[in-house]
Amino acid sequence: MENFFKLKENGTTVNTEIMAGLTTFFAMSYIIFVNPAILSLTGMPTQAVFLSTIIAAVVGTLVMGLFANVPYAQAPGMGLNAFFTYTVVFALGFSWQEALAMVFICGIVNILITVTKVRKLIIHSIPESLQHAISAGIGVFVAYIGIKNAGFLQFTSEPGNIESINNTPFDAAGSYSEGISSIVTGGGIVPALVNFTNPGSLLALIGLIITMILLVKNVKGAILIGIILTTIIGIPMGVVDVSVVSNPANSLGNAFSELGTTFGAAFGNEGMISLFTDAARLPLVIMTIFAFSLSDIFDTIGTFIGTGRKTGIFTAEDELALDNSTGFKTKMDKALFADAIATSAGALFGTSNTTTYVESAAGIAAGGRTGLTSVVVAVLFLLTSLFSPLVALVPTQATSASLILVGVMMMSSFLEINWDNLEEAIPAFFASIFMGLSYSISYGIAAGFIFYVIVKVSKGKAKDIHPVLWVSTGLFVLNFLIMAFI
Repeated sequence: MENFFKLKENGTTVNTEIMAGLTTFFAMSYIIFVNPAILSLTGMPTQAVFLSTIIAAVVGTLVMGLFANVPYAQAPGMGLNAFFTYTVVFALGFSWQEALAMVFICGIVNILITVTKVRKLIIHSIPESLQHAISAGIGVFVAYIGIKNAGFLQFTSEPGNIESINNTPFDAAGSYSEGISSIVTGGGIVPALVNFTNPGSLLALIGLIITMILLVKNVKGAILIGIILTTIIGIPMGVVDVSVVSNPANSLGNAFSELGTTFGAAFGNEGMISLFTDAARLPLVIMTIFAFSLSDIFDTIGTFIGTGRKTGIFTAEDELALDNSTGFKTKMDKALFADAIATSAGALFGTSNTTTYVESAAGIAAGGRTGLTSVVVAVLFLLTSLFSPLVALVPTQATSASLILVGVMMMSSFLEINWDNLEEAIPAFFASIFMGLSYSISYGIAAGFIFYVIVKVSKGKAKDIHPVLWVSTGLFVLNFLIMAFI
C-alpha cells in the first residue's frame, strides 16, 4: 500500500487517508438522496437512479484513486443533474433515454478532449471571466431550483398571458375535467412569498435553517445531517410517510430489478437511435452535448486547480500540462481522464454527468493527499447501497435545503469577476444570472457567448475573440433560429 499510493512521498499515513476519506464522504453523501429525487422527475425509476448514482460514484472515484492517485471523489454532479431534468427533458422535450445518450456522448467527447490538445483550445477560447460566470451561474440555477422545490414561492399569471394548458391553446371558456398537467404563459407572472401555512414549505424552511446552522458551524457532514434531521421532523408533521420503508417496491432487490430499466437505455431505440432519427433536431442535440461537456470540463478543472494548487497535490508542471501535454503524462491528465470515464460509465447505468466534487476539499483539508482517500470514499459509497429503502423516505423538502446551500457555495466564483468593467460584467451577467432566470445552463452559456461577441465587436476588439468561441457562438445562434422556425 505504501509503495502503490506513495504515502511517505506525499507526506501522509494510512490513518490520515482513512479519516480524509470519511470526511469527504460525509461532505458529499447527500447526493445519494438528492440525485434520485431530481432525476426521477423525468420518469426514471427512483431506486434505479439510487443504484446508478452509487455505481457511478464508486467507478469514478476508484479510477481517480487507483489510476491518478489523487484524493478526489466523484458522483453525479449538482447542476448537471438539474440541467438533465429541467432543461434537457422538461424544456427541450427529450426523453430521459435520449438525455442519457447525450451524457454518454459527452463522456466520450471529454475523453477525446483529454487525450488530445483540443482541451487546450477550449480552455483558452473562453475568457476567464466567463468561466467564473458559468460556474457561479450554475450555483444560481441550483439555488433557484431548491427555492422552487421547497415551495417558498407562488406564482400568479394574468389570464390574458396564458398561451396553452395541457399542450393545447388556452380557451378561457373551456373546462378541464381531467385536470391540469401543464400551463404555458407568455409573461405577466408575478412571484410572491408563500405564507408558510403549508406543512411542506414550513418543513423546508426548518430544514434550511438547520442545515445552514450546521454549515456555518463547520459540522462535518452538515448537509447529510440536515437531510436526515429534516426527514425525521417531517414524520410528526405528516409530510413523511414511514410506511414506504416497508414497501417491497423500495427494497434493494427491487432496486436491482429497476436498474434493468436504466442500464443500457442510452443505446436503445428510445435512446441513441431516437436521438439521431430527426435531422431537424441535430443542431439542438449538438448544442446540448456541448453545454454538458463545457459545464463538466470547467467544473472539474476549477476544482482541481482551486484545491490542488495550495496543497501541492497538483504541481506547476500539472497545470502546464493543461496547455502542452497529450495522453497521461501527469496526475492532472490522469485525473481528467478518470472524470471523463466516470461520466460515460454513469450514463451506461442510468445517471447524469458524473463529475469531481468540490467537497473533496474537505478531505484534503483533513490531510488527504493520495488515491487511498478516494478508495475509502468509494468503499463507503458501496456500503450505502444497503440503505435503498431509506431513499423513498426522504421528501423533496428535505433535499431542497441542500440545493439552495450548495448553490450559494458555488456562487463564490462571482468574486473573480470585475463587475466595474462592463466589457466583463455584461457577458458575465448573461452567463450567470440569466442562466438561473431562464432555467437553463445551455441558454446561460449561449447568452454569455453571444453578448461577449457583441461587446467585443462593438468595442472594435473582434480580434480578441478566439476562433473556437466564434464557431460556438455561431452554432448557438443557428440553434435559436432553427428553434424559432420549426
